Amino acid sequence: MRRDSFSEYHPGITFTFFIAAIVFGMCFIHPAFWISSVVLSTAYVVSIRGRRAAKILLILLILFLAVSLLNPMFTADGEHVLFLLPWGRPYTMEALCYGLAAGGMFVTVLLWFAAYNEVMSSDKFLFLFGRLMPSLSLVLTMILRLVPSFQRKMAQIVGARKCIGMVGDVDRKSRINAGMAVTAALTSWALEGGIITADSMQSRGFGVGKRSAFAVYRLENRDVILLGVMILLILVVLLCAFHGGMKTAYIPKIELAGTDVPYMITGMIAYVLFMAIPTALNIVETVRWHYLKSKI
Repeated sequence: MRRDSFSEYHPGITFTFFIAAIVFGMCFIHPAFWISSVVLSTAYVVSIRGRRAAKILLILLILFLAVSLLNPMFTADGEHVLFLLPWGRPYTMEALCYGLAAGGMFVTVLLWFAAYNEVMSSDKFLFLFGRLMPSLSLVLTMILRLVPSFQRKMAQIVGARKCIGMVGDVDRKSRINAGMAVTAALTSWALEGGIITADSMQSRGFGVGKRSAFAVYRLENRDVILLGVMILLILVVLLCAFHGGMKTAYIPKIELAGTDVPYMITGMIAYVLFMAIPTALNIVETVRWHYLKSKI
C-alpha cells in the first residue's frame, strides 16, 4: 500500500470522514453531487492503491453500466420515450437518468468502502469501540479479518497441492473434487483455529474482569484542526440540503436544483471540499516530500 497521509490521523477522524462520505453518497443523487463523489472517491482509491485499483475500477465500471442501462427496462415512467424495447416497453430518458444516479450512488459507496478497508485496520476499529462495546467490537474485528485470512490460507493450500502434483484441472469432475478437498482443508483449519483462539482467550482471563486497553493513538493539534474543518463542512452540507440545495427528482420528470439556487452552489462547494480532504492531504504530502528531496 502507498503512503497515505490521511490514514496517519487519529482513527476517530478517519472513521468520522468515511461514515459521513458513505451516508452522503447514499443520500445525494443530484448529478453534480454523485459525479463529484465518484470522481473524488476514485482519485483517493487510486492514490492509496496505485495500479492495484485498476481491477476494482473496471469491475465497478461494469456494474455502473449494468445498473444504469438495465434500470429503464424495469421502470417505464417518464415523459420522454427514447425508443421501445422489443417487448413493447418504453425506454425513457427519465428512467435512464435515474439509473445513472443509482449506479453512481452504488459505485461511490463501494469505492469509499474500499478506501475504508485500506485505512481503517482492525486495531483502529478496536481502539475506537473496544471500551464502549468490547464484545461486539471483538466479534466485528474477527469477522473483518476472516476474508483476507481465508484467502491467504486457501492460496497456501492450493499451492501445496500443486507442488505434489494434485492440480485438479483435467476435467470437471477432478476440478470439483479438488475444490471439495480445498474446502474441507480450509474448514478444518478454521475450526481448529477457532478452538485455539478460544482456549487462548480463556487462559488469558478474557471476560473475567474489567477490560483494559492499550492506546497507541493520541489526539494531536492537527487532528483537532482537521476535525473542526470536517464538522464545519458537514454542517454546511446538511444546512444546504435542509433548504433544498440538493433537491432532485427524476420520475415522472426531471427536476433538479440548479445554479440559480444559492444553497445548491454553497452545498456543492462544501461537499467537494469535504470529499477532497483525503486526496488533498496526499497531494500536499507528496509535493512536500519532493520539495524536501530537491533540497538535499
